[in-house]
Amino acid sequence: MRLSGAYIPTQKEIPAEAVIPSHRLMLRAGLIRLLAAGVYSYLPLGWKVMKKAMVIIREEMDHIGGQELYLPVLNPVEIWDESGRNTDFGDNMFRLKDRKERTMVLAPTHEEVICDLARKFVRSYKDLPQIWYQIQTKFRDEPRPRSGVIRTRQFWMKDSYTLDVDAEAMAIGYGYHAQAYRAVFSRCGIAFHVVGASSGLMGGRCSEEFMVESEFGEDTLVLCDGCGYAANMEIAVGVPVDVDLEPADLEKIHTPDTKTIEEVAQFLKCTPDRLMKSLVFVSNEVPVMALVRGDHELNEEKLAGVIGAPIRPALPEEVEQICGAGVGFVGPIGLKKSVRVIADEALRNQHNLTTGANETDYHLTGIEFNRDVVPSEIRDIRLIQSNDRCVECGKPLRIVNAIELGHIFQLGTKYAESMHATYLDENGKEQPIYMGSYGIGVERILAAAIEQNHDERGIVWDPVLAPYDVHIIPINMENEKIAAMAERIYAQFREEGLDPIIDDRSVTAGVKFTDAELIGIPIQVILGTGWLKDGNIELKKRKTMESLYVAEADLIQQVRSILKTS
Repeated sequence: MRLSGAYIPTQKEIPAEAVIPSHRLMLRAGLIRLLAAGVYSYLPLGWKVMKKAMVIIREEMDHIGGQELYLPVLNPVEIWDESGRNTDFGDNMFRLKDRKERTMVLAPTHEEVICDLARKFVRSYKDLPQIWYQIQTKFRDEPRPRSGVIRTRQFWMKDSYTLDVDAEAMAIGYGYHAQAYRAVFSRCGIAFHVVGASSGLMGGRCSEEFMVESEFGEDTLVLCDGCGYAANMEIAVGVPVDVDLEPADLEKIHTPDTKTIEEVAQFLKCTPDRLMKSLVFVSNEVPVMALVRGDHELNEEKLAGVIGAPIRPALPEEVEQICGAGVGFVGPIGLKKSVRVIADEALRNQHNLTTGANETDYHLTGIEFNRDVVPSEIRDIRLIQSNDRCVECGKPLRIVNAIELGHIFQLGTKYAESMHATYLDENGKEQPIYMGSYGIGVERILAAAIEQNHDERGIVWDPVLAPYDVHIIPINMENEKIAAMAERIYAQFREEGLDPIIDDRSVTAGVKFTDAELIGIPIQVILGTGWLKDGNIELKKRKTMESLYVAEADLIQQVRSILKTS
């Protein structure tokens, strides 16, 4: 490719709307351009990198026996009604009417379409297992698109699906995908964590995420550097710091206008860890009270998992009706109505706690948890904190922000049962198909690679993802000798199967170097006065900015060696 005819619109200024490094650099280096909120055009440079990532994904998916197909983005809403996810996705799913007033949706994922194919194709156990995958565009009506290509409304995704006879077979397909995902991200030169995760709207019993640490990431990971424990904050567990308190007598205290943990602690001149939060929720119109220590935060994801159904905070008038007191003055002792009380593990054996007395402007102090509180169950329902210890090895846990690259799920029979996708077993008995679902955000591979590989000058591409192998920079194309040598080297690279780009523009050397460092091709071949003087060609490694000088006869070999070892 010749830069004189290339569409690579680099820019010096940092775009005001770009906050994270990958977003800034993808805009500045001319990889993408914004069309509308959360909708980007991929320019030639960015699309070349995307295609390289897709090649790697396809190779690893084919290696585990995947069969590529292509599914329609435009779906009839009826299949989403069958699964129940038309309601579950809510406003995040794009819906439209065709000319006959039929409701259609733009698919955010394709479990329903896969299930529809499976129930039409699979007849017996002999048709299983199957691994089907695709790489194509998905749509989600994100309320707040941000972070460049990390959270958008239109995005590229590799999604694959396994169809199996039972849970054991499903676990094997899940393992194949875990192996393939590790290979994909490793080949892309990305450092990642594999963490336990919540299944969310996907459903199922087991899921893992592939995550990249980033201070700008929208997910939160809990990591142990001692034993390697890793989990998404939504499901992470840890051992909290103990609180050493002496037993006390139960007492009701007048606490006017003290509703929050901070206000109560200040009024009683104590620390928040001596308090017990009593939080009221509603699940399927049934009241639930969650109890956590005052210095801890409730993990609503965990609570919903314990209940086994969606939850919402009770409205103030509902709290009053359920507990007989206003918000901030409720607790598990002396409830007049039947309420399911779920207490966090960290409250077990705690002494001298304080919580609401179910009477406005009053709290109970001196609560002995084992003596005074009778919860329906005691479970882990709190968010991990930075001073917690690892449950596996006791070392301190580390909490970091992260970007999700991929997510794998064991769905089980959730979709097969709702959409009647079955097969006949060896005895001729009808059985539900076990499904797994596995996704990779293709754009996120680009963003993560840039987040991990950039400097103050620009992007530093790994050769595997780099849009070009080598960047030829003739300092002065007006010089006939330099121009002829640059053209000869450009032709040699192409003949040898390398992919070069040559800066044949009539611009200053400073502009050429600035653009080259911004774009970040792994190797720069520089032809200037040094070559005119002694005949040696300068090779500069973009990663280290180190130079070496080689004869023309050794050029191809040296370039291949650098690309192989970078």
